[in-house]
Amino acid sequence: MKRRSFVTLLGSAIATLPFFSSPAAGSFLSSPVALNRLRPPGAVAEDIFAGKCIRCGRCVEVCPYRSIIMLDIRAGVFAGTPLVEAEKIPCYLCMKCVEVCPTGSLQPLGQQEVRMGLAVIDKFTCTTWSGLVLCRTCYDICPLKDQAIRLDELRPVIDEQNCTGCGMCTHACPVTTEDGNKAVNIEPIYSAGR
Repeated sequence: MKRRSFVTLLGSAIATLPFFSSPAAGSFLSSPVALNRLRPPGAVAEDIFAGKCIRCGRCVEVCPYRSIIMLDIRAGVFAGTPLVEAEKIPCYLCMKCVEVCPTGSLQPLGQQEVRMGLAVIDKFTCTTWSGLVLCRTCYDICPLKDQAIRLDELRPVIDEQNCTGCGMCTHACPVTTEDGNKAVNIEPIYSAGR
């Protein structure tokens, strides 16, 4: 290697070093899956999703509700992968995305077997649980009413065994806290291992 090439390479490495030691580096490599940010139904475990998904965008194109977005370059290594922002547009469980996935990143399964996440009710924020107002919005909108969510003394209760994590309850919830969360949010607890 010539001296000039070595110095150029060394200079490039030093120039990019602050990027990889900064907090931005963590977001470059960290998963976008978080509270109310979910993978589409049937997604494989998050630790292999970025490697398995070829970023073809078929799931985004086929979604009739436009629930699935494709992440842009700000998502780092996850750029081009699909994501559902539950509080904006939830997943309506039409399962069309699963049918068109060419790599198996979204695996076929029945609507009842979907586990995108788990709805969690903040009992301090929920108007029904705090006793302010009788609200049944999350219960009324749930596609698996009396299975995934039921009413116990007129208060909503999530059944962990049947909740699909579709986000319809989060999207419909009329309560928004100061930090932008809802009284019912979707925790992506299933993304770590399926």
